[in-house]
Amino acid sequence: MMAPKQRTAILAGLAVIGTIALLAWKPTVVIYGLQAAGLYASIAIPMGLILGIVHIVNLAHGEIMMVASYATYFACKALGMDPLLAIIPAALVMAVFGWVLFQLTIKRALKAPELNQLILTFGIAIALSQSINLIFTSQTYKLQLDYVSSSIDIGDLSFGTWSFVFVAVAILFAYGLKYFLTKTTTGKAALAVGQNPRGAAIVGIDVNRMDALVFGLAIAMVGGMGALFLTKSAIFPSVGGPFTMKSFCLIAMAGVGNIPGILGASLLLGISENILRAFRDTRAWADIVFFVLIIVVIMSRSLKGRKS
Repeated sequence: MMAPKQRTAILAGLAVIGTIALLAWKPTVVIYGLQAAGLYASIAIPMGLILGIVHIVNLAHGEIMMVASYATYFACKALGMDPLLAIIPAALVMAVFGWVLFQLTIKRALKAPELNQLILTFGIAIALSQSINLIFTSQTYKLQLDYVSSSIDIGDLSFGTWSFVFVAVAILFAYGLKYFLTKTTTGKAALAVGQNPRGAAIVGIDVNRMDALVFGLAIAMVGGMGALFLTKSAIFPSVGGPFTMKSFCLIAMAGVGNIPGILGASLLLGISENILRAFRDTRAWADIVFFVLIIVVIMSRSLKGRKS
């Protein structure tokens, strides 16, 4: 049987070879795939944090980001402010929103069956999207920002550069959380709660407080992403739904609690989508490729479990 390190080395080698081949064939597939991966990972990592520590699948994840984007849009319009300056305020406001949401709803469902938890968060998602639809209708809103259209030319190759900011944010989230969870006292307590809530309570850790803190932190990250998302994309009431599904797919691929692994899964998803978009006949399939990936992952893990 192949050792884990040997398997990892082989996979890394294949990834490098595949990347070089893609760069030689169609460089924009790698470039835009990397940019998409940054966006997906930045949104998925907070969901992974909630699932890994609080142990609940938040199906309202994308809708919460959508609400943050709407709040940022109208705040920027009213104050004449750039959305980049609104990232920290949006994160702080959404942290409070997340804490309140946890205390009123999530906290009461943590010991309930998983189906009840899914129904609860799905209901929150529907309530948020329909509330925004009733207040603002289905109209699309978009900020016109000059810097998001920045591009670079390398020989005959030309591509946009602004979306690389999502790559930077994804790396910051992944390794910032890793530092928080492994190097700080509060982070270690949160990690202990995620690994063994009963044992953590026995040694004096306030499990409810840690769950609320982690949930609020994750929602703060989503809130900041909502403001940053606004710089690049148009917003409408159903804009968050696909990101909930993709985030869940990435967590399933990486494994619960494997936050750095979400980066690799996001890269696979982003490049897969852009490979399909490179061909006219397969372009329409790009938006559902994550379903194919999650089916392949689940089936491969099932077969691996049977063999062991």
